[in-house]
Amino acid sequence: MQSKTFETEVGGKKMVAEFTDLAEQASGSVILRYGNTAVLATAVMGDKSRDDIDYFPLTVDYEERFYAAGQILGSRFVRREGRPSEDAILAGRVVDRTIRPLFPQHLRNEVQVVITILALDEEDPAVVAVNAASLALAVSNIPWNGPVAAVRIGKVGTFAEKSLSPAADTFVINPTYVQRASLEFDLLACGKDETINMIEVGAKETSEATVAAGFARAAEEHTKLIAWQQEIVQQVGVAKLSAAAPEIPPALTTLYDSEFASKMTAAVFCGLPSKKSIYALKKEFLNRVGENEELSAYKKIADQLFEDKADQEIHRGAIEDNKRTDNRAFDQVRPLFAKAGGVSPILHGSGIFYRGGTHVFTALTLGGPGDSQVVDSMEERDVEKRFMHHYNFPPYSSGETGRMGGINRRAVGHGALAEKALQAVIPNKEVFPYTIRLVSECFASNGSTSMGSVCASTLALMDGGVPITAPVAGIAMGLMMSPTYTQDKKYKVLTDIQGPEDSHGDMDFKVAGTKNGITAIQMDIKLDGVPVAILTEALEGARLARLQILETITQVISAPRATISPRAPEIVMLKVRPDQIGLVIGGGGKTINGIKEASGVSDITIDDDGSVFITGKGGTAGKAREMIEGIVKEYKAGEVYDGEVTRMMDFGAFVRIGPGKDAEGLVHVSEIAPFRIDSIAQAVSVGDKVRVMIKEIDEKGRINLSIKAADPDFAARKGLTPSTKENNGQRDRTSSSTDHSRPH
Repeated sequence: MQSKTFETEVGGKKMVAEFTDLAEQASGSVILRYGNTAVLATAVMGDKSRDDIDYFPLTVDYEERFYAAGQILGSRFVRREGRPSEDAILAGRVVDRTIRPLFPQHLRNEVQVVITILALDEEDPAVVAVNAASLALAVSNIPWNGPVAAVRIGKVGTFAEKSLSPAADTFVINPTYVQRASLEFDLLACGKDETINMIEVGAKETSEATVAAGFARAAEEHTKLIAWQQEIVQQVGVAKLSAAAPEIPPALTTLYDSEFASKMTAAVFCGLPSKKSIYALKKEFLNRVGENEELSAYKKIADQLFEDKADQEIHRGAIEDNKRTDNRAFDQVRPLFAKAGGVSPILHGSGIFYRGGTHVFTALTLGGPGDSQVVDSMEERDVEKRFMHHYNFPPYSSGETGRMGGINRRAVGHGALAEKALQAVIPNKEVFPYTIRLVSECFASNGSTSMGSVCASTLALMDGGVPITAPVAGIAMGLMMSPTYTQDKKYKVLTDIQGPEDSHGDMDFKVAGTKNGITAIQMDIKLDGVPVAILTEALEGARLARLQILETITQVISAPRATISPRAPEIVMLKVRPDQIGLVIGGGGKTINGIKEASGVSDITIDDDGSVFITGKGGTAGKAREMIEGIVKEYKAGEVYDGEVTRMMDFGAFVRIGPGKDAEGLVHVSEIAPFRIDSIAQAVSVGDKVRVMIKEIDEKGRINLSIKAADPDFAARKGLTPSTKENNGQRDRTSSSTDHSRPH
């Protein structure tokens, strides 16, 4: 086995790249270790160019292996890895979004990057995966403008002041899973050459200044990692294959210049909030190409030529003429509409949100703790997820036909982004014990449905009475950068991108948050990278737009409704001692199942700390609570209860005063009346309801009860008279002591 290794240090840990002949058939491969986490990245490019497609065919597969975590996971019947988990899908998207912009976009050879997790410890495998993919591509012969680097930046706590220059040393580089659980700000950033090309942020209302400082800190770490990768490429890399763009026939360029160039400006800057006018001109151009016998064989090249010309005109108009395709100002948000509820009383909550031509409906469903999702993956075992956001994007939302059913990576990614944006304001389980599911349906799409989903979901949460700590809104920022930016530094940041700006713009920078700060960010670009200064400017534009959207939302519903829907389940909480949990559950679950059946509740969940959550409807949860409280109740002398006679003995009667197995006490015959009676049967019978007082609880935990202490008039009402036996006094003295024949 041939092997060559390279080492560097990132965040106080060693990163080791090992190049071997283990996967020698791949165009490029590397085993990258960081701490005790190791991944294998391979890159392969197909030999043939696909002339039947008009896009770059890149596939990124992120393969989880349970052995990597030292686990045998899966069901009892299936122990083999199956479909990728959501974590795997999201990690694969991170790799894809990072490396894709650095390929020649005219390339039509299939490229596949496979990330296989070989060992998983406390380090984030997504960060390792991006760096590994970069090395595998960089040392291969595949045309690619890398290397690129990835780093995770975390911060515990928040800045007391929204300082413009937070100290860089307050950040944690590549925090572990345990550290990430307590972070106020969690940034995954990828980039090169002091620019950033992929961002994922989860935060707890973090200031723009802190986020911008995190970007700058990430860029510093990127520089070190890029230098290390470049040294590796110099030693083990091979020459890149040629990837020249297809030659455009002069006659095709002539046709465009003579008949369509003059029409492009009017088609692009028509003032309409869509791409319809551009599509119409493109259709006309392609029809003319098809009619020309000499050019008809170049329809795909003609298609790309037109798209490139539209792209150039949109950029030119923005940078030189200060114009947007729909004639808005660069910082202007499209018309807004918000509605909370009103769809149907069946729903637990709903929200409708419009931002221009993007229309999203979100439905809220509340369930009990037992409805939470159990996450069982390489990274997490048996974790209960009580807040979920799911995203649907039917083909009609963009005016197209297509396959329905199932989920795709885009839907998973957009749903996860909106979930991350809202997670910061979801009340904890102790405050609001419900399982919360949101489903966003994108009914019309014209720019950033994911951020529209955040807004519609905020409306649904407040309509449903979920006590979120603050409303959340999101916006997508765009960028038009001059092709000669390195020389002229010309660019335009756009607020609320739509239509052509989304398709032909250079950046899709989604920012969500409350009035107090940022909760989530996601960025995709078509460039090699965006300077931190431009991202900082975009953050401020997003903040102003977010405040405007939040004002629209709060004008419709200013705070969560005081009560939840009557159709939502009722949840009652109580606390028992941890040592009483077994008592409530009973042998084989007999007791708790009996409570469910008797009360009619749908679920009873008990946490390890003794927190009990009872889910029911129509008062059933309250009934179950009373039963559990009775089981775990600790009885004290002097307490008075209404009980039922359950058993009769010669020396007294047993009375049940609660539902627990130990909630039965003895009323000795001497505790019926203030005088001795001949027989207990004179006073009570099985099934009688009597008022009793706890006289004492003996050393064995047995309860001794008294009727005469709780109900002095009982003997008179029953017409009882003193015993006529001469030895009453002696018997009173002896039998009132502990009776050794008493069953327990």
